[in-house]
Amino acid sequence: MFVDKAKIYVKGGDGGNGAVAFRREKYVPRGGPSGGDGGKGGDVVLVVDGNLSTLQDFKYKVHYKAEKGQHGQGSNKAGRSGEDLIIRVPPGTVVKDAETGEVMADLVEPGQSFVVARGGRGGRGNARFASSVNQAPDFAEKGEPGEERWIILELKLLADVGLVGFPNVGKSTLLSRMTAARPKIADYPFTTLTPNLGVVDTGPTGRSFVIADIPGLIEGAHQGLGLGHEFLKHVERTRLLVHVIDAAGLENDPIEGFYAINRELKNFDEKLARKPQIVAANKMDLPQARENLEKIKSHLEPKGYEVVPVSGATGEGLRELIYRIIQHLDRMGDEGPETVEVKKYTVKEKDDEIKVVRDGQVFIVKGKAVERLVAMTDLDNESAVKRLQRVFKNMGLDELLKKEGIKEGDTVRIGNAEFYYTELQ
Repeated sequence: MFVDKAKIYVKGGDGGNGAVAFRREKYVPRGGPSGGDGGKGGDVVLVVDGNLSTLQDFKYKVHYKAEKGQHGQGSNKAGRSGEDLIIRVPPGTVVKDAETGEVMADLVEPGQSFVVARGGRGGRGNARFASSVNQAPDFAEKGEPGEERWIILELKLLADVGLVGFPNVGKSTLLSRMTAARPKIADYPFTTLTPNLGVVDTGPTGRSFVIADIPGLIEGAHQGLGLGHEFLKHVERTRLLVHVIDAAGLENDPIEGFYAINRELKNFDEKLARKPQIVAANKMDLPQARENLEKIKSHLEPKGYEVVPVSGATGEGLRELIYRIIQHLDRMGDEGPETVEVKKYTVKEKDDEIKVVRDGQVFIVKGKAVERLVAMTDLDNESAVKRLQRVFKNMGLDELLKKEGIKEGDTVRIGNAEFYYTELQ
């Protein structure tokens, strides 16, 4: 089954907790703190696997979580870091943030990788908090939670050549004749509901190219009609288009149909309409097609379109079509597949930016740094909570809350934790 879109949940591993421990050794009557740090959580990494051609596996498994880091131990022993979770995807996979729709990565080359969810750092053990003022700290940090998000994976086929045209013009038949691909073929519209890939091998010349049969487009495809968006996206990466028309005009005028499809390509993305095209005038085994051939050539060739008469039914003209395709590809050189424009993706965070939003008597504090600080604090430990209050004050959070009109006893919510506001004495 060909699947070209999937939505999955990914979560980096949580960091391990730091340990609270003290040296208890013979002849060391007043041993100091010796709690080790927790290990880092594993990352979730997408890796391109050239042997894959579909996103089918993601229909059966949706949630992916990397391994957590191990907790620290006494004697300053750090916890082991969690293993990264490797998720293999086919070449041509575009990764989007499900919430914002922003393109995070465009994975094209085999072996290319992208960290889609980072693991949390390990919490510091109590040995890291020892100072001249506090020589025996009885608290440690909890591990940082790993990043988590829903992402959308979209597969855009990587092919040198794309066969485009209305339904039922014979694209699948041409593909089966030119390659070893065996698409389902029948005489009714929308027989092909998924793209089919095939490799054309010219034998002694040693030249070969990948060709994709893009399911038939209809007018309004750029607006999503007839699964238009699902099909048009696969044309984006092709280098050359072979525009297949029904030269016999059994269902629509071949010239009008040619321009209608090009309008759909342009309306979806102007770059598609600018791709070089060869026109394959199909069904030359029918007398109506032979009668229409000169009319088709007279309309299209003066506008720079090369018209090649072919018959998918008999194989007529296919050798010439393959030769013309190779000529075009050779002129274009060895340029790689067209990629989606990706701005450098960064996690949107400003560690020093804290915002306070008031909701009735609840003051909601937002900010990556302050939320992480709370998540890594053991709120059941009185010493850890006192340290947290001091850090809040140093960060300027108290002043921000006062500006918003907070009073003694009001509720402050940070991440998943709630506090009652009280001023430090």
